[in-house]
Amino acid sequence: MASHLRPSLPPGLQTLAALANLLDRLERQPRRVGADQYRDVAAGVTRLLAEAEPGPALDAVLQASPAAAELYENLQYVHAGLVRSPLESALPAEEAARSLLRKAAAH
Repeated sequence: MASHLRPSLPPGLQTLAALANLLDRLERQPRRVGADQYRDVAAGVTRLLAEAEPGPALDAVLQASPAAAELYENLQYVHAGLVRSPLESALPAEEAARSLLRKAAAH
C-alpha cells in the first residue's frame, strides 16, 4: 500500500491501512511468517473492516490492498455477494462452470 495514502485517511482507517499493508506483505512472503502471526494480522484487519464506515476512504484502502479487499468481500458476501469482483471476469467463469457441469451430466 502506498505510504502516501495513510496521511490522507481518517485516523480510524490509518490503523486499518497499516495492518492491510502488513497482511499484503505477509501474503507475498508466506514462508517467512508463522501461522499465528498471520492469523493475528488477518483477524485484526477483519475486525477493523467490520468497524469501518463505507465510503471513499475505505475504498482507497481496499483498492490499495488486495488481501484486505478479499477479506472485506468475504465479510460482505451475505449482504452483497462478490461486490468487489469485476463482472467481466465472473461471467466467463460462470459460463465455464455451467459447460463443465453439462458435460459431466452427459456422461
